[in-house]
Amino acid sequence: MNPSLIELGATVIFALGILHTFMVGKIAEIGHHFPEHSMRYHLFHFLAEVEAVFGMWAAIFICYMAAIDGFAAPIAYLESLNFTEPAFVFVIMAMAGTRPVIKLAEKAIVLVSNIMPMPKKMAFFFTACVLGPLLGSFITEPAAMTVTALILQKNFFSQKMSTKFKYATIGLLFVNISIGGTLTHFAAPPVLMVASKWAWGIGFMATHFGYKAAIACVISALTIAFMFKGELSGDFSLRPDSTDKQLPPVWVTFVHLFFLAMVVVSAHHMVFFMGLFLFFMGFTTVTQEYQDDRIKIKESLMVGFFLGGLIVLGSLQKWWLQPLLGQLGDQALFFGATGLTAITDNAALTYLGSLVELSDSAKYFLVAGAVTGGGLTVIANAPNPAGYGILKENFEGGISPMGLLKGALFPTAVAIICFEILPNL
Repeated sequence: MNPSLIELGATVIFALGILHTFMVGKIAEIGHHFPEHSMRYHLFHFLAEVEAVFGMWAAIFICYMAAIDGFAAPIAYLESLNFTEPAFVFVIMAMAGTRPVIKLAEKAIVLVSNIMPMPKKMAFFFTACVLGPLLGSFITEPAAMTVTALILQKNFFSQKMSTKFKYATIGLLFVNISIGGTLTHFAAPPVLMVASKWAWGIGFMATHFGYKAAIACVISALTIAFMFKGELSGDFSLRPDSTDKQLPPVWVTFVHLFFLAMVVVSAHHMVFFMGLFLFFMGFTTVTQEYQDDRIKIKESLMVGFFLGGLIVLGSLQKWWLQPLLGQLGDQALFFGATGLTAITDNAALTYLGSLVELSDSAKYFLVAGAVTGGGLTVIANAPNPAGYGILKENFEGGISPMGLLKGALFPTAVAIICFEILPNL
């Protein structure tokens, strides 16, 4: 390894960004010492926004690069990067968070939960935490995260549930979303990075990853549900909307699904899906009587900003990550990838692994580790900031990174066991 000054600076700034994510709670507390709505109050609360962290540190890195190599260098570097994924996550999150899509997902979860031999509240929770993430294999993980997080937020997090339950649930959600997108080769970002190069199709994914992920999702959700059976006991009915708007008719829901499908199909073509999004915005304006009061543009943009910053800083970590991945054996690679995913986006990890000559078994364990560790931190998997942004208001003082880590340990362990011991079909 012989890193340049730019690469070393990027790694130091990246590490500071990771440290920043673990300190957002303390930073928010500092903000409370200043008069509410003052400039310093808003400054510290902005610094405590996890979604803004890597965007801010990426801006610092751009200034650092300009100081080292001149103003033209960061412009050339930024133009060499591909920001299609942040743009895609922004669009798919805004579309998936609309009222017609959420209502359809709720109905599907209710229908499945009605056949579960459990109390209704527990059955709805269990079904949401399994069916929602597995839908990510078809509607993409960011869309599944948005839909599932909004359903859980409305029906569980907004009620008087214990803090322990909330952290266990968000850990379960993040892990199940990360592994739940592996039934197909086009929905999970870490799989997308390697599927084409390694010729992994839908059949390969379903038989090597997907069915194992589905079993892990069921085991983890069932265990968490019974651990909190006291809080999940009794009858259940969907929480009413805060608006008095009509239920969306079938044709409106169908149009929403059509736009979602078109965006998924054109996921690699930013110009096309951004154009679709503009037409979608026009459609929601025309059908305002069936929509929420506003489309979640700000929340979606913040998540895109987070991922954009991660790409700017993460792209320069190749100098130490790639040699490390190339030196590890299969088992070390599996557990190493699981751990490394917690401190770097799992899609970046598999992309760097695809640049190294790996055996078939090493390829499997690299991707298995990357998706397994995708729920440990907010930066581990691209959809996590979407769930974080939706659920953070339901945690006093925001979501603690250590609380999330602890909540994700059990479902992560279940995923490790399933990917380790279950045979390929």
